[in-house]
Amino acid sequence: MENATVDAAAIADVAQHSLSVWGLFLQADIVVKIVMLLLLAASFWSWAIIFDKLIRLRRLKRDADRFEETFWSGGSLDQLYDRIGDEPKDPFSAVFASAMREWRRFTRRGGQVGDDGGHALKERIERVMGISIGREMDRLERHMIFLASVGSSAPFIGLFGTVWGIMNAFTSIAASANTSLAVVAPGIAEALFATALGLVAAIPATLGFNKLNNDLGRYGQRLEAFAGEFTAILSRQIEEAR
Repeated sequence: MENATVDAAAIADVAQHSLSVWGLFLQADIVVKIVMLLLLAASFWSWAIIFDKLIRLRRLKRDADRFEETFWSGGSLDQLYDRIGDEPKDPFSAVFASAMREWRRFTRRGGQVGDDGGHALKERIERVMGISIGREMDRLERHMIFLASVGSSAPFIGLFGTVWGIMNAFTSIAASANTSLAVVAPGIAEALFATALGLVAAIPATLGFNKLNNDLGRYGQRLEAFAGEFTAILSRQIEEAR
């Protein structure tokens, strides 16, 4: 009779605990709440980065197609450079402008394109294009380390919240001297909710990082290929000017 009374009291106590998502958060320990809030913030920021990168890469690919179509149309490179100006709007234009800027600086100084002069000019053009590619790719890859960090660490952060919540659940069991599932369930549910949030944050971040990293790698290779082709064009002009 006494056990039945204890179980009834435990069930009544559980009934006061909401097992909804919002209820589990409100009833969680302060440490578990902090873990949940951190994971929610990381998940929100990860999605913001993913959508921003996807939209930006799609726009940059369109800009690259448009620029290469103009570049290979046979028009004057000097006119194209004058149209781009000193503020290129995309990485392809920035790489092109950096090479043309070095070329014009050389010609305005009255440099002679001899064997040594032509070789030095070619090296400078390759160097400035390499620096421009590195700068543009650094801008595109900004915040990628955050996605990688969330993907690798969020499950462990959620696991920490779970371990902490289970510790509190067993402490409550010891204090109530009742091992009924009705007593254990709310605390364990709150603890496991932290692990679920860790996975919710980690899975999209990992998939988004892999997708974006692959797209950025292909875009970088395309940019380097353009730089190599442009270097070849300038090299032919240097050889013809000798």
